[in-house]
Amino acid sequence: MLVSFAASFCLLILAMSVHEFAHGWTAYKLGDETAKNSGRLTLNPLAHIDVFWTLILPLVLFISSSGRFVFGAAKPVPINYWALRNPKRDIILIGASGPAANFIFAGLLSIAIRIFPISGLLAAAILNLIVINVVLGVFNLIPIPPLDGSRILMGLLPEPLASHYASIEPYAFILLVVLISFGGFNWIVWPVVDFILKALKVN
Repeated sequence: MLVSFAASFCLLILAMSVHEFAHGWTAYKLGDETAKNSGRLTLNPLAHIDVFWTLILPLVLFISSSGRFVFGAAKPVPINYWALRNPKRDIILIGASGPAANFIFAGLLSIAIRIFPISGLLAAAILNLIVINVVLGVFNLIPIPPLDGSRILMGLLPEPLASHYASIEPYAFILLVVLISFGGFNWIVWPVVDFILKALKVN
């Protein structure tokens, strides 16, 4: 069970690093150098680790699900929205870039396992990595601050509605716990994940 957790955790860290790098790179291209100056414009997992979200939460979920499920989150990339050239538009692009990077990564991996003669443990690891990337991308599109879906929605909402919406962020953890407790993963995340995996022909 410990070996299984270690393997899944390493794949999760890789997917999260791709996700956070995409946020930082997109922000940098749009005029904000905060992520670059904070050392977050990198694929090095050590730069993106958060003690609770990256270490404790995945372990608790893995143990509580008897080894069937592992999930977590990285430390959010710092963004200075005032440094962006077009904050209202750019917040949407930055928010969408993380999930988009995970979906693209999953797509490339699905192509690779169909083109190259990959089998055994390596094939299983790649399939697991594809699922983790898709789950991470879909989960982050949920419009609860500070998830990426909330950034996209804030960019679409008019002021001051966007500011009022952003003010619920201190209650985000409670909202997420309630969502998961009432089966949010089953009726929001998993149906979308299954659809994407079928589109990638890996389900």
